[in-house]
Amino acid sequence: MIKRKNFEKIKSVYELPYLLDVQLESYLELLQLNIHPGERRHQGLQEVFLDMFPIEDIERSVKLEFISYSLGKPKYDIAESKRRSLTFAAPLKVKFRIITPHETKEQDAYFGEIPLMAPTGSFIINGEDRVVVSQLQRSSGVFFEEESHPTGKKIFYARLIPSRGAWLEFKYDLTETVLAYVDRRRSFPATQLLRILGFSTDLDITNAFGKEYPEITNTLKKDFTKNKEEAYLDFYRKMRPTEPVTKEGAEALFYRLFFDPNRYDLERVGRFIINRKLGMDVSLEKRILDSATIIKVIEYLIKLNSAEGHIDDIDHLGNRRVKTVGELVQNQVRIGLSRIERSIRERLSILGDFSNLSVHHLINSKLLSNQIRDFFGRSQLSQFMDQVNPLAEMTHKRRLSALGPGGLSRERAGFEVRDIHPSHYGRICPIETPEGSNIGLIASLSNFARINNLGLLETPYRKVEDGRVSRKIDYLTADIEENKVIAQANVPLDNNGNFVEREVSCRFKSDFPKVPQKQVEYMDVSPKQLVSVAASLIPFLEHDDANRALMGSNMQRQAVPLMITEAPIVGTGMEGKVARDSGTVLLAQESGRVTYVDSSTITIGKKTYHLQKYMRTNADTTLNQTPLVKIGDHVEKGQAIADGTATKEGLLALGKNLLVCFMVWRGYNFEDAILINERVVKEDTFTSIHIEEFEIEATETRLGNEEITRDIPNVSEDALRNLDENGIVHIGAEVAPGDILVGKVTPKTESELSPEERLLRAIFGEKASDVRDTSLIVPPGVEGVVVDAHIFSRKDRGRKSKEEKSKELAKIRELKAYYKQEIEFLEREKIARLSQLLGVDKTKIEKMDLNNNEEAKILVTSFNEQLQELMAEEQQEIEKVRRGDELPPGVLKRVVCYVATKRKLSEGDKLAGRHGNKGVVARILPQEDLPFMPDGTPVDIVLNPLGVPSRMNVGQILETHLGWAAKVLGLHVD
Repeated sequence: MIKRKNFEKIKSVYELPYLLDVQLESYLELLQLNIHPGERRHQGLQEVFLDMFPIEDIERSVKLEFISYSLGKPKYDIAESKRRSLTFAAPLKVKFRIITPHETKEQDAYFGEIPLMAPTGSFIINGEDRVVVSQLQRSSGVFFEEESHPTGKKIFYARLIPSRGAWLEFKYDLTETVLAYVDRRRSFPATQLLRILGFSTDLDITNAFGKEYPEITNTLKKDFTKNKEEAYLDFYRKMRPTEPVTKEGAEALFYRLFFDPNRYDLERVGRFIINRKLGMDVSLEKRILDSATIIKVIEYLIKLNSAEGHIDDIDHLGNRRVKTVGELVQNQVRIGLSRIERSIRERLSILGDFSNLSVHHLINSKLLSNQIRDFFGRSQLSQFMDQVNPLAEMTHKRRLSALGPGGLSRERAGFEVRDIHPSHYGRICPIETPEGSNIGLIASLSNFARINNLGLLETPYRKVEDGRVSRKIDYLTADIEENKVIAQANVPLDNNGNFVEREVSCRFKSDFPKVPQKQVEYMDVSPKQLVSVAASLIPFLEHDDANRALMGSNMQRQAVPLMITEAPIVGTGMEGKVARDSGTVLLAQESGRVTYVDSSTITIGKKTYHLQKYMRTNADTTLNQTPLVKIGDHVEKGQAIADGTATKEGLLALGKNLLVCFMVWRGYNFEDAILINERVVKEDTFTSIHIEEFEIEATETRLGNEEITRDIPNVSEDALRNLDENGIVHIGAEVAPGDILVGKVTPKTESELSPEERLLRAIFGEKASDVRDTSLIVPPGVEGVVVDAHIFSRKDRGRKSKEEKSKELAKIRELKAYYKQEIEFLEREKIARLSQLLGVDKTKIEKMDLNNNEEAKILVTSFNEQLQELMAEEQQEIEKVRRGDELPPGVLKRVVCYVATKRKLSEGDKLAGRHGNKGVVARILPQEDLPFMPDGTPVDIVLNPLGVPSRMNVGQILETHLGWAAKVLGLHVD
């Protein structure tokens, strides 16, 4: 184990949170999987179902009520879903109550499948890892803005923006009147709206404000309606100019626009922002408009003109919120259910006879499952996971995007929305963002940031009381933080947590005052809280220019995992956290002693861990885990027991420690070109393994079936050397461009065969000339070793080959042995628990009568239920093996081959450090030609010294010095 020395100046006072919580917590809240249906909170799927149901027909004679929903077990686990290119999802069953004039009954309805999240925060959709990126959007609520008029006067606006429903705007006009705009279309005097809300006369309106405002008097003069009824009719006339005006129609329209909970929703965060801005104290559950809110909005707007109050900054994080994966999927479920609701109402109106009415007659579940499938497969926010290395995965899951449906578009987004804002401190990383047209629109969560239940970003601070820093940690949102005096994490403290200096440098709003220590309210928890995970992996980050640090954090995500990994000599202390939280490193789930280890399994106590071996990622890089423990080792819960991709002894290891020389070498390292020692290539220092996937299908054609076979016309025996008797390449074969991976023949003929000819062909066989070679061959540029081959075939067609039969029997034997072991373990556990409960020896349990002991009966019942579940699961798994694979219509067989290729470092490859110091390998030089140390050691890499001063990334020089010292001392430092 490598010894690491920590040079941390500011000791850690607060543990970093689990870095994938932003994904996992959100999806757990959506599904509420392990919560009893009767105890589920009003959120996620539960909230949507309760909002949509009950549904009644027009005569109100039939009612469909929602009782509960449940999620079944996924058909295949994560590994099997990937292997079969299927979606890892659970069936959603919903229990309804149908009330008709004849009867009341409860029935279950199948609502399709809901994708489940893997423990690492991604989804498996059609066999591929995908990530749903969180969306940063303008929040619902009330916002006050100003606009300059050509006359020089300021025009003020108030916008009431719901999460769904019609916008309501108020405008303070040049004529000192207040106008209302509904849905950005029609304008009315604001007082007309107040009349509709119940303030019928002029006196009622004036009294509602508590004092007389000249602006209200001016507006009343322009308001031609004199009472509630006139106001309603005029409103309807303007909103629906072509339709006949009726009071009932007008009332229904106004109700639908602002008071119907199914059509208008401020959301809890919208109500929270309204309360905060207008000083109200309305319940967050009141998500529709009310007259008190509208009066307060108009009053605040009038006061703005008198320089009271302030306008809102729409880029402030107090006014922007994050829609996490749970909320995004919930919105899709809402859309799907609203379509189902419409179809139920249509079917109820068509059906005349309600006797024998069933849920299945009413519900078309495809409307929901199609909506969910479309979201995961096609949405701008559901993205193919960046899986180059563990850091790339982690960053992708912690990403925030301002793009996507309901968000900004990169063409229209201006400079202000992309820029760094003071409220981003500790919430959004100021460094990590793309360099292209998406700059500032795609960001990353800071290390300690979390998203609260309203979707607002929070960051932790240490509470300061009377000049002393306490242990209490408070999470603050951006709007609360703005009014607090906050000291930085590097302010000197004595042993008791008191400030050493009398005056402390602090942050307050957008300023940096020095304040007396007694006035300080909070203190940062860590200097790391400002930046994201990728930026915090850069050593001496504070000595790098921000532009180069941006490149450094982005390029770390592009690092290809190497065959031989090496932890950095100069680290930052974040390497272990990233490796563990990304799920790349395998962690022990329980403490215990290691009883068995080989390259693919580790057994600790009764638990066996299966390692991933040479699996392909989305980026064609390799997932491979290697054990870190030996037989006999004692392991603690949470300890790293196996290294994964780009990790070394449980630490992130993206690159290599090289001996660097900064000098000009005959002009070959001009303009960021890099020179490399030949030894680096010979010793496989930068060699990586890439796995490519090749697929072929045998289908039914009009001329007959395609066949996967070794018997290919006009192909030499040498070309078939790597194929087994079924025509599929064997694992371990070395293949080069043009080699056959899978032999396949397709029928060919000039004219289509008649049924009689086809029958004769089927009886007497085909002539060799009637088929053509359509084999899967290795494409140009690919050379490597076959590491795996998956064969999927229908078992209901034709006879099984001997090999298929033996494989099937072997798999069934393996399953039976596994479940036998599990059942025996369960039986032993039951006897042990009963022995403990009853205080008797285990051997006597079998003969005892347990009917008299209530606790023992409950225990036995619980174990019997588990036993039944296990036996049912065993039958299900065996049935899966016998049934064969699910293939699309017309496909008889599918073969997928994986070829692993070794790639060495060569001229033209890009190399980079962690400080944005990137370059291209110009020449690979013999050792004897390179500069050398006083003891004769040749350097590994030559960089141009002119690449440092103008780029202002001096961190690389400090890293070089510290790395050299640590190497000589035999240390690794953090």
